[in-house]
Amino acid sequence: MKKPQPKQREAIGVRLREARKLAGLSQGQAAHLLDMHRPTVSEIEAGNRRVSAEELSRFAKMYDVSVAFLTGDAPETLTTDDPKLQLAARELQKLKPQEVDKLLRILSAMRASEQKS
Repeated sequence: MKKPQPKQREAIGVRLREARKLAGLSQGQAAHLLDMHRPTVSEIEAGNRRVSAEELSRFAKMYDVSVAFLTGDAPETLTTDDPKLQLAARELQKLKPQEVDKLLRILSAMRASEQKS
């Protein structure tokens, strides 16, 4: 496995942070579950510390995402089995019908705005 370059480390760190937040964990909680120090997780997420293949695999398993997602090798579109989409569905189930309607209108407006750009 090739050594990640600084920009690549930053990109991996961003995806690790995103996955951690989607999993609903703080840096401290993630560090505890991985038997790491919290500053280690912080340095990895900031792109200041290399993450080993073994660590990347452990992060992926804990956050329920693929290593390909964390390294940026996964496709940008979501499939129905994507953990992020499944998390969104679980969160949507907690909303009242009128809240779902409002959210759908917001999503529609966002897509219309992006299409104009």
